[in-house]
Amino acid sequence: MSTPRTQTYGARALNFTNPTARLILETIERKKSNLAVSVDVTKSNDLLAIIKAVGPYVCMIKTHIDIIDDFDFSLIKQLQNLGHEYDFVYFEDRKFADIGNTVALQYAGGVHKIASWAHLTNAHPVPGPSIIKGLSSVGLALGRGLLLLAEMSTKGSLAVGSYTEEAVRMARQHKDFVIGFIAQRRMDGIGSQLHEDVSQDDFLILTPGIGLEAKGDAMGQQYRTPHEAVFESGSDIIIVGRGIYGTDPKAVDAIAAKAERYMAEGWAAYQARLTHQK
Repeated sequence: MSTPRTQTYGARALNFTNPTARLILETIERKKSNLAVSVDVTKSNDLLAIIKAVGPYVCMIKTHIDIIDDFDFSLIKQLQNLGHEYDFVYFEDRKFADIGNTVALQYAGGVHKIASWAHLTNAHPVPGPSIIKGLSSVGLALGRGLLLLAEMSTKGSLAVGSYTEEAVRMARQHKDFVIGFIAQRRMDGIGSQLHEDVSQDDFLILTPGIGLEAKGDAMGQQYRTPHEAVFESGSDIIIVGRGIYGTDPKAVDAIAAKAERYMAEGWAAYQARLTHQK
């Protein structure tokens, strides 16, 4: 039987009603890239320079807009223009973690107005379903999508076991808005042991902590290769940050070359997964 793991990205776009989920899958198929670059820098010029360097090779740019020291909302227009030019979507890694009313205000307003420009954002399921209801009250009408943090790539993470299972159950109850997870593996089978109907599950799996050389850092981050994430664990999108731009955001030629390499490695792992399943 065909499953999300064995289907092409393009075919899976039909599994979703959410516009952002469809856009992401169509973009991946069109660009032949399942690479997201996490641009965690503090200066607007560095952010823009890295995006221009990696733009041709990514399906998605992941931002932490609240760490930009010189933020002005005019930056958002520049980001949107780059998204159109290079054909990718934005994922604002906000990690919402509050009650529904508060997260709705954080998502819609403040200085960053995240819902107005970010196709995708994410949330911790700790507050329960109210966090999804609050965010969807803003994002659903805009066609946005939400990821839940089901697992994390840091050593000693508490997002395991029953926590992960509850995140998946919450997602199943809000499939119009929750389109996937930050996770280390596919979530499709979770719940089957409880006789829940999971046969129609399709959630996007975005996996951070991807590296071709390093296996970890001093802050507890743990790395896996694109092959391990995509081929072995069934991830849909690999998220790479410092492994691409390192410590020098102005080294644009080197950054572009690394992005191209990660794009190729991620796509090869996906094609191997499809071939292996036939």
